[in-house]
Amino acid sequence: MSPQRPIYLDYNATTPIDPAVKSAMLPWLQNHFGNPSSVHVYGKVVHQAVELARQQLANLIGSDPSEIVFTGSGTEASNLAIKGSIWPRLLELSPRRSSQLQVIHSAIEHPATIKPCQWLAKFGCHIEVIPVDQFGILNLDKLRSALQRLTLLVSIMHSNNEVGTLQHVREIACMAHQAGALIHVDAAQSLGKVSINVREFDIDLMTIAGHKLYAPKGVGALFVRKGIQLESVIHGAGQEAGRRAGTENVPYIVGLGQAAEIARQSLPSATQHLQQLRDRLWNGLKERLEDIVQLNGHANERLPNTLNISVKGWFGSELLTACPSIAASTGSACHEGQVSISPVLAAMGIDSERAQGAVRLSVGRFTTEAEIDQAVDAISQVVM
Repeated sequence: MSPQRPIYLDYNATTPIDPAVKSAMLPWLQNHFGNPSSVHVYGKVVHQAVELARQQLANLIGSDPSEIVFTGSGTEASNLAIKGSIWPRLLELSPRRSSQLQVIHSAIEHPATIKPCQWLAKFGCHIEVIPVDQFGILNLDKLRSALQRLTLLVSIMHSNNEVGTLQHVREIACMAHQAGALIHVDAAQSLGKVSINVREFDIDLMTIAGHKLYAPKGVGALFVRKGIQLESVIHGAGQEAGRRAGTENVPYIVGLGQAAEIARQSLPSATQHLQQLRDRLWNGLKERLEDIVQLNGHANERLPNTLNISVKGWFGSELLTACPSIAASTGSACHEGQVSISPVLAAMGIDSERAQGAVRLSVGRFTTEAEIDQAVDAISQVVM
């Protein structure tokens, strides 16, 4: 790390492009420019590259390649999953009867899930929000009760982007299916950090985001289990088996495929390496700051790379400003001198003072032990 650049501990916000991903993309930026829909050799070559990437992504998540739909982002993938699965059912009903249909999500979902659900509510669909406990784990009793109402979809993030909490997806999927509902899982933050198999988890729809997986921004994918019919949210030609119109972004899709292949080959050792770095960071801070530093989220059931802490007596934004040698993030926002706390921490019941002090430190593939030790020194010196 050059002295001019801070230590990057914000991998949950975005990851750098892996050099091997960049190398895989370059031929498709420089030489192979054909349209994948063209029948001549220029088109066939790039079509094959797209299909290879589809296979690579399918290999990572345990799906069939035909179940992968490439999108422009994880947000688009979630919109396609939520709107695409619900909209046809709403059209079957009159506005008065549409309120009989329900979509469920947790209280700590990403806006890419919450906003599409709120859009469906404008057309009468009932949206049920299930609370979480103090660690960010979904209340399964509340979910079981909510599923007594006719439910079309349960949308749950596999891991929370702020505190890293992992949900009990297998159990949630079982409950949803017993009630006749589909399950959509936002795995944007999990993929590549922990193993996810859509068959083992019994997932119907799953969101993937390239820039969380050491691929470029501007590419994502949606896993769609065979037999599920989706209404397209981007209308045009018949790309992606008619599920997502628009000429494919071949270089970025190739990059996502290569990133998936790297992730597949690196698991489970990548999980262990990330956890070692995360725990080195936490143990170092705890040893130096003792009770001044507090952990937010579950101690064990969380992403191996994610550490969300609060430091007593500090706003998170002030702490990061005082530590310019570290690039990290907070879940709060400051407006005209007022600090609003993270909706995730609020949903977990974290008190206002502690929530305002929250800082998310997330390590990644290129983080070093030396950087971890430097970060511990920087934070400790400022706080003490």
